[in-house]
Amino acid sequence: MTLTVKEELIRRSPLRVLEKSISGGLGKGNVGVLASRKGVGKTACLVHIAADKLLQDQHVIHVSYASRVDHIVTWYEDIFKEIAKTPKMRPALDTFDELIRHRVIMNFKQDGARTEQVLRSIEAMIVHGNFRAETVIVDGFDFAQAGLEDLSKFKDFAGRLGLEVWFSASLKKDDPLFDEQGIPYELKGYLGAIDVLISLQHHGDHVHFNLVQDHGRLASKDLRLKLDPTTLLIAKEVRSRARA
Repeated sequence: MTLTVKEELIRRSPLRVLEKSISGGLGKGNVGVLASRKGVGKTACLVHIAADKLLQDQHVIHVSYASRVDHIVTWYEDIFKEIAKTPKMRPALDTFDELIRHRVIMNFKQDGARTEQVLRSIEAMIVHGNFRAETVIVDGFDFAQAGLEDLSKFKDFAGRLGLEVWFSASLKKDDPLFDEQGIPYELKGYLGAIDVLISLQHHGDHVHFNLVQDHGRLASKDLRLKLDPTTLLIAKEVRSRARA
C-alpha cells in the first residue's frame, strides 16, 4: 500500500523512536518534561512534538509563559519547512495552513495568572470553544516559581480531560545539575507529578537525550536521539560500530 506524504512523514519521524522508548508514548492523562539549561533547544523540541501531532490530525494547545509569542509562530513555520525539506516531502507544506488551524497559542504571565486561571482558560477553549485538543504544550513554565502543587494541578487536569501535557524546564543552578541517577536536582521535588522526564545535555557538538523517568520508573537510558544543531530538529543518532 502506497503511503501519502503525511503518512510517510509520520512513519519516518524520529519521534517514533521516542515513543517506543517510553512505553508507546506519553499517553493521555500524563505529564512529560524536557529539562536542560536555557538555550539548549527545549522549545524547538516541544514544537517538533506538536508538529508531529498536527501531522496526525490532532489538535494542539501551546501555552507560552514568554513575554512574546511571535518567535513561537516562526518556530512552527521553520519546523514544518525542515520536516518537509526533501522534494518528495515538499507537498506536505501545502497543508501547513490547514494543519496550523488545529493549533492554538495561549500566552500567560506566570506572576500574573494563577495555575487555576490558566487551566480554566484551556478548558474553556476545549469545551466551550469546541477545540478538541489532545495535546497541551507548556513552554517557559518556571518550576522554581511554582511548586509541586501547581504541577499536580496540571497532572490532575490532564487526567480529567484525557490530555498529554509536555513541559519544558530550564535548569538554572550551578553544576552539578544532575545526581548520580541523572535526576535534575531542581526537579527532585516534582517527580511525583511527572510521568516522563527527559534531560537534554551537550555532548561535544550535539545535544543528546537521556530518559530519566519512564512512567514512574527511574530509567537513566540514552534515547539514541540528538538535536540537530543546524535545523534544531530531533534526529536519530547514528553511531559507528567500533572495529575489533
